[in-house]
Amino acid sequence: MADQRLYHTVANQILELIDSGVFPPGSRLPGERDLAEKFGVSRVSVREAEISLQAQGRIDIKVGSGAYVLDGSGQLGRGLPKVGPFELTEARALFESEAAALAAPIITDEALEALEGYVQDMVSGDDANDGHHEEADRLFHLTIAQATNNPAIIYTIENMWKMRSEAAQVQRVYGAVCQKDADHREREHRRILDALKARDSSAARAAMREHFTRMIEALLVASEEEAYREVKRKASESRSRFLLSSQID
Repeated sequence: MADQRLYHTVANQILELIDSGVFPPGSRLPGERDLAEKFGVSRVSVREAEISLQAQGRIDIKVGSGAYVLDGSGQLGRGLPKVGPFELTEARALFESEAAALAAPIITDEALEALEGYVQDMVSGDDANDGHHEEADRLFHLTIAQATNNPAIIYTIENMWKMRSEAAQVQRVYGAVCQKDADHREREHRRILDALKARDSSAARAAMREHFTRMIEALLVASEEEAYREVKRKASESRSRFLLSSQID
């Protein structure tokens, strides 16, 4: 699990460099050794990250030549649209609230038992086990989608989770929110589960909608904090350049 998260992190770091224009479409990525030194990881992790990016349609690996950046404008890979954290959360609130309402009267006891386990997994262990918590969160929501017995709903929600895990910006902001909101996560998922156990469609819809409403508010705070840090970083760089130019004069 740890190795899997490591190459996933490296892939997202490379994507951030691509999306920021450091490596524009058509350019060749640095070699595996250079990237490994840059990110402080092994060449194996870099290789696995590049294979992942090739599968997403973001780079093309040419044997004996290297990895080249593809034009991914408008796409997140595998036909998924580029979205920000707010757009994605709005869509999830819409689809997953109705999915919970639809699943409530027909969800099986086996599915409810699985959901109970996922809620426990979300809060078990320590903060260093974020990957374990995130996987439990993902399985909780996908189990509800599957309980609807509607292939179109299942497909839609699965793809929204792909956007959440493959978009570097979305994953970064979501990660910041989830690390701070472990208590909220347990309470909100518990309310959703209780409504499903009661076979109450209205309560399940309301609990799921409340979960995403609170998440949107948390995303706003996280985005504001990130923007503030970026302003401070740029101000610090400007100050350093000014002091350097003053010394030269």
